[in-house]
Amino acid sequence: MSKQLFTIGYEGLDPERLTDALRSAGVSVLADVRAVANSRKRGFSKGALGTGLVEAGLGYVHLRSLGTPKSGREAARADDEALMRKIYCEEVLDTAAGGVALDELAALAEASPICLLCFERDPARCHRRVLAERLAERGFVTTDLFG
Repeated sequence: MSKQLFTIGYEGLDPERLTDALRSAGVSVLADVRAVANSRKRGFSKGALGTGLVEAGLGYVHLRSLGTPKSGREAARADDEALMRKIYCEEVLDTAAGGVALDELAALAEASPICLLCFERDPARCHRRVLAERLAERGFVTTDLFG
């Protein structure tokens, strides 16, 4: 039996639409995989997001160690998906600390239905796609949510 993983980008969403999408999919915990969990967008900075999700009966965890380094975020903004992947894998996932963080994410995902959160609406332009691919190697099937 395969294990389920969800991803979502909050680009174009408001907190209510995010919460509705998570509930509709049966998600229990939102795993924020941003290196910097601050946002100019109302309701998406770490404190406000976590509080809103807990009030809605959902869990929230910030996995800063699985975020993209600044150079990777710049590559993503420049639509250079190949460079973003290279930077993310070399500087995060393929390091000892990245391996430990990925193991922690896998354990969290095995315990309850989780959804990876980052900014980009299109998962192909975001490091959460790379995380989903690594978790697919561990038997997870990913569904991208769009709210």
